[in-house]
Amino acid sequence: MRTRSQARKRRQQQVQQTSVESSNLEKPDNPPIVTMADNRTMAQLLEAPTEGYEDAIVIPEITANNFEIKHGLLNLVQNKQFFGNDKEDPHAHIRYFNKITSTMKIPNVPNTSIKLMLFSFSLEGAARIWLEKEHPQSIETRDDRVTKFINKFFPPSKTTNLRNEITRFQQKFDETFCEAWDRFNDLLRGCPHHGFSELHQLDTFYNALNSIDQDSLNSAAGGNFLDKMPRECLKIIESKSKV
Repeated sequence: MRTRSQARKRRQQQVQQTSVESSNLEKPDNPPIVTMADNRTMAQLLEAPTEGYEDAIVIPEITANNFEIKHGLLNLVQNKQFFGNDKEDPHAHIRYFNKITSTMKIPNVPNTSIKLMLFSFSLEGAARIWLEKEHPQSIETRDDRVTKFINKFFPPSKTTNLRNEITRFQQKFDETFCEAWDRFNDLLRGCPHHGFSELHQLDTFYNALNSIDQDSLNSAAGGNFLDKMPRECLKIIESKSKV
């Protein structure tokens, strides 16, 4: 049977618990953030945004007087546009673009500015769509331009496939020595960042040849072709490829 003191103590505990719960409700840990009212009308809220339309390529300010891109140079750039097809070589496009744009020399105008200004004109199709989807003002330098372009149209998977082609290279049954050497070099040029040393390249090519052409190289070397130094081996191959 409960005593009066026990009952009174229990009522005090209940009152304290109710007080704590009420205090927690009145003072939440994360009070709501009050935002400013948006006083725009429905028509204004439904308007198309006017921001975010800047080009991806940032063109540095040019201070030279009477500066303009000549139509002849613009035509040269557009005559060999890159469309972004699988069979196109983005490295070859960069080399051609740099060669063409480097011919233009204007006082007080950095050549890098000319390249940034003209690069979009060298693209068409899927390549132009890619550039238009790049984040605004995300390409500010030559390195930005080349890196983003190459990474898009020459992904790591393509590098792996080409490296495998180089490693597994074999002279075809009806292929002459000269044709095999040209095809091997085409593979190397198609993947300039293959990472294979000159020694690895020469060893791969030699072992890919048929026995007749291997014997021919050995004869030209006056013994075992592989006993020669790499630069001597290269001279022998290049000499034989011209015959």
